[in-house]
Amino acid sequence: MIKKEELKLVTEWDKTFPMSDKVDHSKVTFVNRYGITLAADLYVPKDEEGRLPAIAVCGPFGAVKEQCSGLYAQTMAERGFLTIAFDPSFTGESGGDVRYMASPDINTEDFMAAVDFLSMNDRVDPDRIGIIGICGWGGMAINTAALDTRIKATVASTMYDMTRVNAKGYFDSEDSEEARYEKKKAMCAQRLEDLKSGDYKLGGGVVDPLPSDAPFFVKDYHSYYKTDRGYHARSLNSNGGWNVTGCESFINQPILKYSNEIRSAVLLVHGEKAHSCYFSKDAYADMIKDSKYADNKELMIIPDAVHTDLYDGGDKNYIPYDKLESFFKENLK
Repeated sequence: MIKKEELKLVTEWDKTFPMSDKVDHSKVTFVNRYGITLAADLYVPKDEEGRLPAIAVCGPFGAVKEQCSGLYAQTMAERGFLTIAFDPSFTGESGGDVRYMASPDINTEDFMAAVDFLSMNDRVDPDRIGIIGICGWGGMAINTAALDTRIKATVASTMYDMTRVNAKGYFDSEDSEEARYEKKKAMCAQRLEDLKSGDYKLGGGVVDPLPSDAPFFVKDYHSYYKTDRGYHARSLNSNGGWNVTGCESFINQPILKYSNEIRSAVLLVHGEKAHSCYFSKDAYADMIKDSKYADNKELMIIPDAVHTDLYDGGDKNYIPYDKLESFFKENLK
């Protein structure tokens, strides 16, 4: 077996949300197929006995488990599920020698390794495992569900398709061969600059201070990552961001290719007023097109909610936890 790396894990509670007295919390680690050791928070409901249905949670893209994924995980544990919220490879408390890199392949494997961990846990029923992906990890969750037949139910919340936005730009505004060529040219030039300097240049997290003419979606991100609402010291988006070359492979490695072959249940949840809502609408349409398994697929649009309202509930508790609970209970039985 591949040996786990000894990670330095913070022992005190350092989340952006309060600790629940309804669950037991601990830190755990597990190894993915590439030998990278991942760090996770484990949440176990106090009043449940025997083997439990389980859920692995990750996201958003550039966030850490102390932010929204941990909130989702703890809340679902309060509702009877054993859950983990994990940091992806190269980020947060997880391993990976080169920091702040992303990979469609490795990050999909991160989710599958989380399913491995849950499947081997003595408190988990291995036939009742689901996943939740938030923002960019919503796309990763769908990609994982298309590959991992052990997953019985998937939720993608306020979903991004990171390969689409890297290859085509926001709202597909850069969807041309010329635009992609210029992106790739800049990435290749940056690779050499990094080698010359001996370090990877960071791309910068969410802009701060916020320009007065910033588009709404930038203001939306700033209101979460750069304020007491969601700031965390280990979060890429709250600080220096990904490496400039961190998402290079996303440009020509599209995910979601076989989403219409997913046999298990999938629920996509998105805010009506989110700038990113088109990702979920299009992903749902592709998922059910020519599919023999469309009956257990669902798109839920939350009225008036914007993108980050589904990170922490916003000011009106927009996250539909009742729906998530009923969805998982129906499909993890």
